[in-house]
Amino acid sequence: MKTYRILCIDDDPDDIDMLNEAFQSLGVQYELVKAHNGEEGITELRRLHNDGTVPCLIVLDINMPRMDGREAFNAIRKEPAFSAIPVVIFSTSSSQMDKMFFSRKSVEYFVKPIDFNKLSDVASAFLKICENGGTDENIPS
Repeated sequence: MKTYRILCIDDDPDDIDMLNEAFQSLGVQYELVKAHNGEEGITELRRLHNDGTVPCLIVLDINMPRMDGREAFNAIRKEPAFSAIPVVIFSTSSSQMDKMFFSRKSVEYFVKPIDFNKLSDVASAFLKICENGGTDENIPS
């Protein structure tokens, strides 16, 4: 069975735990690597790259301390070793400005759902992105 390695960069431990539970509910083999801000996320990416175990997907929150989601996204895309890793935005923000910023960069944007069933659907969509090698064909957002 394939193991999906996903890096989740989010400063809210409860949101990370809920996403982890959603992946568990899908019954797939996965490893959720956690980082609590953009700086930690970049550090984790470098560590994973050095270990030869890059993630199939980066799940990125926007509003975080030290390095926010925009800064982290730009830093990730500047490093050739990480530039091809798919990134999705997973945020409580429903701001049109936030959505436009990432839309211009062809990044899928998911607003964090309150309902667990919808969260499981989002987790399933994340796995489909991994399976499709980063393309978002037929993925609900």
